Amino acid sequence: MQLGFIGLGKMGGNMVHRIHRDSDHTVVAFDFSDEAVKEAEGTGATGASGLEDLVGKLEAPRTVWVMVPAGDPTQETVDKLAELLEEGDTIIDGGNTKWKDDVRRAEELKPKGINYVDVGTSGGVWGLEVGYCMMVGGPDEAVERAAPILDILAPHETEEWGKGWGHMGPTGSGHYVKMVHNGIEYGMMQAYAEGFDLFQQCQFDLDNEKIAKLWMQGSVIRSWLCGLAARAFEQDGNDLAPLKGFVNDSGEGRWTIEEAIENDVPMPVITTSLFARFYSRGNGDFTARVLAALRNQFGGHAVEKQDGP
Repeated sequence: MQLGFIGLGKMGGNMVHRIHRDSDHTVVAFDFSDEAVKEAEGTGATGASGLEDLVGKLEAPRTVWVMVPAGDPTQETVDKLAELLEEGDTIIDGGNTKWKDDVRRAEELKPKGINYVDVGTSGGVWGLEVGYCMMVGGPDEAVERAAPILDILAPHETEEWGKGWGHMGPTGSGHYVKMVHNGIEYGMMQAYAEGFDLFQQCQFDLDNEKIAKLWMQGSVIRSWLCGLAARAFEQDGNDLAPLKGFVNDSGEGRWTIEEAIENDVPMPVITTSLFARFYSRGNGDFTARVLAALRNQFGGHAVEKQDGP
């Protein structure tokens, strides 16, 4: 199968590499970074100088995978492709797009006969080695056409768990499932972080790396995230001293909570884990000042003053 691929960052570049390493499929690749294109060519891809060149090197019906940042970069790419592709062609969005944008784009592309498939992709920088878990939404025919590529990118099928990718339903459903997946990820990460924080503050001189590795041996809470925690402690020490306690969010945790509110689904763990990230950025500083001031006002409790005039 021939595939166009746009966006050769940490995940995109590895995906193109995996396709060429593990199959006879061919990829025509483009990125605004000439160096990234050269790296893709080094793995077997055919480089393209732009979107028009990329589309021109593909045989109809064309399938183009977009792996660029969500929001405006994805929208601009889809808009440009819509002008270049023809009826029967397919655009696959493998980024972290909000599912409602998928539904809108699919409707906008319908008059032109261009299919739109959304693929929620999980695996990060480890995907090249172990494969990518992919949650797919879109028309049956377009998904079936992309199946040979999905089979290569996904982890190997197992008797116990089945395929490493699944067709969730119509356009938008893939990114919807990935959105909730990331919300759950927020909660799991927060729980591990709080547990290891307690170890740091307790009376015992505990070894976080040792504990994380031990938990990977048959523990109920063993997981890939736990293994990554062990790796982090091994690399940066039990106190993670080289790291700053500043945690960003990609937006998918917010979208999950918005959906929970819209559907009256209680999500205290995921919501709290997102708010904890806000605290990590210093956004709770004024909250703490108000709390200190109130305790002082009603009870005369001591407050600590900031340095300076």
